[in-house]
Amino acid sequence: MKIAVAGTGYVGLSNAILLAQHNEVTAVDLVKEKVDLINNKKSPIIDKEIQEYLSTKKLNLHATTDASAAYKDADFVIISTPTNYDPDKNYFDTSSIESVINVVKEVNPSTTIVIKSTIPVGYTEKTRKALGFGNILFSPEFLREGRALYDNLYPSRIIVSYPKDSHLKDKAETFAGLLKQGAIKEDIETLITNVTEAEAVKLFANTYLALRVAYFNELDTYAELRGLDTKQIIKGVSLDPRIGDYYNNPSFGYGGYCLPKDTKQLKANFADVPENLISAIVASNTTRKDFIADQILARKPRTVGIYRLTMKTNSDNFRQSSIQGVMKRIKAKGVDIVIYEPAMKEDLFFNSKVIRNLEEFKSSCDVIIANRMDNEITDIKDKVYTRDLFSRD
Repeated sequence: MKIAVAGTGYVGLSNAILLAQHNEVTAVDLVKEKVDLINNKKSPIIDKEIQEYLSTKKLNLHATTDASAAYKDADFVIISTPTNYDPDKNYFDTSSIESVINVVKEVNPSTTIVIKSTIPVGYTEKTRKALGFGNILFSPEFLREGRALYDNLYPSRIIVSYPKDSHLKDKAETFAGLLKQGAIKEDIETLITNVTEAEAVKLFANTYLALRVAYFNELDTYAELRGLDTKQIIKGVSLDPRIGDYYNNPSFGYGGYCLPKDTKQLKANFADVPENLISAIVASNTTRKDFIADQILARKPRTVGIYRLTMKTNSDNFRQSSIQGVMKRIKAKGVDIVIYEPAMKEDLFFNSKVIRNLEEFKSSCDVIIANRMDNEITDIKDKVYTRDLFSRD
């Protein structure tokens, strides 16, 4: 099978590598530096398994900036380009998807496109009609940043969907089979369904995860203001097997590439549909950042240090990290901000100084905020404000 993959972020590159174990795969990106790294068996993103597979596994994988050539003979074209949420339009920016579809339509109109980017509910059917290209499937991804290939090798489930009025069910089953073929896990739960329902699955799944984050954050806010031990309360609550002892570590809010935009998009999709909970999940994340910033400002700091902008350990992703929202609120009150982020090449981030020397950073702040604690800053615990209770257990 010949497969082209548009986009080399976590979703695109992990799928390209997964499928390149048994198929001829071409990864497409606009950035030549990323293409060169992949062709030299180096990962352009931080992901342990991606780097391991690129450097040690026999893969039929090539990267290129020539999209037309990559799509021309492909049996499947996977679209995994970014779809950021546009607050002005109240909608995902899907222009990158449409751009790929238009090129594919011109150079290979008989191929099958598989959208893996996150999209609004109803998007696939609408786009098939608007662009006059019917062979479009949708397959939602459920990947963690920094462990994307691992999550494709050991998937919790595989969902591939096809339009109701189409002949594409066989193509959907074939594509699901390709994903299973590349996985290490066996007996994977698989759902072949309609595209619009699958689009809803993705948004509702991520919004539920955001709800869980927001719930334990609000529990933590209550406990902190009442002088209670958050950790003991969470442990007690999580002993209920219906709740479970996972995804319950307090934070500065849900962040990253998926949860903020997916919750807002789902809220937008609820227009004219009665709801309270979805709006509350979005609002809760704002309230949490307000609360964290107020707790820092109550200490009357002169200089606040931000320990890492990345969302999580072993990630190079700064996009929408929750600590940035806290940082902006503190800075708006006139407090100086410095940032420790060794992964950042720039010397300024939102006009705040970036420090790469850890000791210099520690000595330049009177309060340091860390979404997640790290051994590097345990020696200055008295300066550190974090709500991380479990990651170092």
